[in-house]
Amino acid sequence: MFKKGQLAVYPAHGVGVIESEEEKHIGGLAQRFYILRILENDMIIMIPTDNADTVGLRPVIDQHQVSQVYSILKDRDVIIENQTWNRRYRDYMKKIKTGSVFEVAEVLRDLFLLKLDKELSFGERKMLDTARGLLVKELSIARQAKEEDIEAEVEKIFHA
Repeated sequence: MFKKGQLAVYPAHGVGVIESEEEKHIGGLAQRFYILRILENDMIIMIPTDNADTVGLRPVIDQHQVSQVYSILKDRDVIIENQTWNRRYRDYMKKIKTGSVFEVAEVLRDLFLLKLDKELSFGERKMLDTARGLLVKELSIARQAKEEDIEAEVEKIFHA
């Protein structure tokens, strides 16, 4: 259950604020919706309150989870599958769409490591930027820090 003014994360779109909970009539049936405004781009998303869990709407991570995210980013003992870029892109997109901050962190880490090895495709570069943006925004809110500071920390992890 989310309340007006509460921050929440919507998969693949990032952190937003619950602006209201409204009842709408769709197909003759009354249904309740969370009205979520995404902070990054002011997009408005209506999420049926009954389906909030199903679509992956979740609260912003806590301090303990922040540590887990940093552990994932620092982990270098990973094997990146040697597959075609479009197959990798599909797999990474699936992870981003789960809405799990940990899956997004894995995508960011894997793409950064891959980038050290070879040139990323256009799609992979875009996905790297998307994963970075989603992660930096949520980490900055969770840690109550500036996005620039979090981004610098993340960059430092990968260039250490």
